[in-house]
Amino acid sequence: MSVESNTISLNRTNVGLEEKLPIKVIQFGEGNFLRAFVDYAIQQLNTKVGKNFGVAVVQPIAQGMVHMLEEQDGLYTLFMKGVKKGQEIQEKELISNIVKLVNPYNDYTDYLSLAKEEELEFIISNTTEAGIAYVPTDKLSLQPPSSFPAKLTALLFERFKFFNGDTAKGLTIIPCELINYNADTLKEIIFKYTDNWDLGTEFKKWVTESCTFHNTLVDRIVPGYPRDQISEYNAQLSYKDNLIVTAEVFFLWVIEGDDKLKEKLPFDKTGLDVLVVKDMQPYRTRKVRILNGAHTSMVPFGLLYGKTTVKETVDDEFTGDFIQKAVFKEIIEILDMDKAELEKFADEVFDRFRNPFIKHNLSSIALNSISKFKVRVLPSLLEYVDKFEKVPTHLTFAFACLIRFYQGTWNNEALPINDDAAVVDFMKQLWKDNNHETVAKKALGNITFWEKDLNLVNGLTKAVTLALQEIDQNGVKTAYQNFSQLYN
Repeated sequence: MSVESNTISLNRTNVGLEEKLPIKVIQFGEGNFLRAFVDYAIQQLNTKVGKNFGVAVVQPIAQGMVHMLEEQDGLYTLFMKGVKKGQEIQEKELISNIVKLVNPYNDYTDYLSLAKEEELEFIISNTTEAGIAYVPTDKLSLQPPSSFPAKLTALLFERFKFFNGDTAKGLTIIPCELINYNADTLKEIIFKYTDNWDLGTEFKKWVTESCTFHNTLVDRIVPGYPRDQISEYNAQLSYKDNLIVTAEVFFLWVIEGDDKLKEKLPFDKTGLDVLVVKDMQPYRTRKVRILNGAHTSMVPFGLLYGKTTVKETVDDEFTGDFIQKAVFKEIIEILDMDKAELEKFADEVFDRFRNPFIKHNLSSIALNSISKFKVRVLPSLLEYVDKFEKVPTHLTFAFACLIRFYQGTWNNEALPINDDAAVVDFMKQLWKDNNHETVAKKALGNITFWEKDLNLVNGLTKAVTLALQEIDQNGVKTAYQNFSQLYN
């Protein structure tokens, strides 16, 4: 189909989807991630398991895009592209489960009416990491309150009153914000509003006993609207879609819950990688250490070797082998999970890194590399030392590359440092000594960075010093080869 002939508007009448589903899910947020992740997952429950979950989308902030979704009757196309076991995959799906769109800033009564939905079962959200926050100035009388937790408290209170505290009308609350213990934090804030607004002990009891809160981990790269290629994407459709969203093929959703939640959300029958587990922390650690740890380790190392993207780095024989060994021989070796499961996850991570449809620049993930290294890589390095009584070759060399990266230039060209001014200034002052041992000692000894003096880690200062000397004298590749002969 030519782009010119693609003029049919996307709405339910034009595509024959006029039957609307009952509202069973309220979703706070209308952005690309939720539409490519949660709404896609719900679509799979509807089409593959025979569920009839309709979604009401609530715009969580004053500036939003529910009006754009309304223009297309809540419909949009999801394009998924990626690599699985070395094979390129491209799929597309028309997502059709959004049946109501609500802007509480325009019509607060319409928002509160959602609490009265007879078949409502779930609250799902992604209001960004800053969304789950307590705002002291929020009041129940505000229409609407500013924060997401305050809006949700008002909605729950409305439902409690309308159904006279019926225990069967409690809700399953599944936040997807990227903070650890997201549901626990949300519940704590709701109870704070409950107390401050004097909503009563019976309401608090209803929330405690009739509603359930589930911590989650979500993982999918969602580039979003393909602005630069929109004509190419629309040419693949029989209608014009102004809200196309793109995502990688990989999908992982870990939800803390029990068998009751599995019955409510039978994702095991969809083929999606949704894990309902008693404790999600091991899965969070797995993701942070393997996926995020590999990312953070490769950035300074790859940039100093002349690479610009994640895909280039993992595809290159030298840099790819380095990152593989860092993950499979060092990071996985100290994680307390089934090794086969960890290796399977790591293989999927490298498939994601090789995705030809996503250009992930190393410079774009260089932001706050010091603090990222502390959270994502340093624990693996320290646990490796504790377990094997020696420093890990690749993670230690990556650490030296990080310190060298913050010197600011390489081969007379500026490096893409992007960090707090205090961090950048400390590292620049450090390199004025131009003595590798002094640099190593001062960098490792900065307790503000690492919360401990890393010079006390047996053998680490000596190894980092040697790696820094080798990098400056011989370049990254030869430096690594010389370093690994001593530290393998």
